[in-house]
Amino acid sequence: MDKSKLEAVVASAQAPEQNSRREFMKQTGAVLGAAGIMSMVPMGTRSAAWAAGSDAPELKEVKVGFIPLTDCASVVIASLMKFDEKYGIKIVPSKEASWAAVRDKVVNGELHAAHILYGMVYGVHLGIGGNQKDMAVLMTIDNNGQGISLANQLKDKGVTDGPSLAKLIKAQPREYTFAHTFPTGTHAMWLYYWLANYGINPISEVKTITVPPPQMVANARVGSMDGFCVGEPWNARGIYDNVSFSVASSQDVWPDHPEKVLGATDEFVQKYPNTARALVMAMLDAAKFIDAESNRAKVAKIISAKSYVNAPVDVIEGRFLGNYEDGLGKKWHDPNHMKFFNDGKVPFPYLSDGMWFLTQHKRWGLLKDDPDYLGVAKQINKIELYKQAASQVKVAVPKDVMRSSKLIDGKVWDGKDPKQYAASFKVRA
Repeated sequence: MDKSKLEAVVASAQAPEQNSRREFMKQTGAVLGAAGIMSMVPMGTRSAAWAAGSDAPELKEVKVGFIPLTDCASVVIASLMKFDEKYGIKIVPSKEASWAAVRDKVVNGELHAAHILYGMVYGVHLGIGGNQKDMAVLMTIDNNGQGISLANQLKDKGVTDGPSLAKLIKAQPREYTFAHTFPTGTHAMWLYYWLANYGINPISEVKTITVPPPQMVANARVGSMDGFCVGEPWNARGIYDNVSFSVASSQDVWPDHPEKVLGATDEFVQKYPNTARALVMAMLDAAKFIDAESNRAKVAKIISAKSYVNAPVDVIEGRFLGNYEDGLGKKWHDPNHMKFFNDGKVPFPYLSDGMWFLTQHKRWGLLKDDPDYLGVAKQINKIELYKQAASQVKVAVPKDVMRSSKLIDGKVWDGKDPKQYAASFKVRA
């Protein structure tokens, strides 16, 4: 999408937002200024609580990294829709090539924060596979909306689901290769959990490799792997390009699971607490905007641009609206599609969500010993900061910092006994 078309789409997306912005102005007494070509909306000024004094953001520009995936939408929308300027900051989105690049740039301060894999934040904090750095989760960006795909070559061997894949691997032994996007990340954990659910040990029975999300379909096309787990729109793109087919969505593994987070170093939060809070507020406004059904198609068009996801609108829009097809002839609407707000339940950084990734790191041998699961989660997930931001933008906060979920294998995760949970799996490293 070229710049002029992108501007037109942003302009159309602003229309339903104008009434709510007028209400905001009435309530706060702020004054709107004229917008530039790219803003397409009046530039909001900070409300009285954020105009001056100790609550003012320490930084004016905040560089936020993202990977070209559908769930980068809230970073993009917070910037393009000027939600950030309401709170005295300007988000500068920075498109990155890989999760390793995101990690390195956040750790060394080149990025202030990022759209980042939940498990990666915990991995860096514990020094798994690299240098240790104290990290922070400011909020959850989205739930659901990732997927597991298999290469079309397996379809010719009668594989259409988990049981038939397990049957093939046992009947025709060879080096089967599956890709994820980062060793401690979410996609690795969804892939491992799904394979293990069908009796396939992802550590000892198959080979796993790391591939950046935008390169996933290209690697599958040349036959370098049998399957992969990645965020959208790349599962849909595999079907679009007739390279792969879908066997599971991540919400099949764990309905309403935590996915990307707004991650930063703890050092950033300690040094710039008001900036971090303002960033969360802008992202919460974006999350609410994206989750309005009337805005979804427009957001899909915006993020399809070369500057962001760089994929056909049709490839993004289908699953973004919950309209799925598997490349095998089945089509359906999934009510558990990608969500960014969901009445405030998505963004809250539940301690149990972070702890779950630690249990899987232990399960698959990434951690040698059981960590202090709850203690680590309390260090990383900045719940008080989130509550402060949520109160300013009138977003309800759940009463409990833990939540209970049932996963694909029937196991219930509630965070109460993480050590026992981590040790309870029959298939493990």
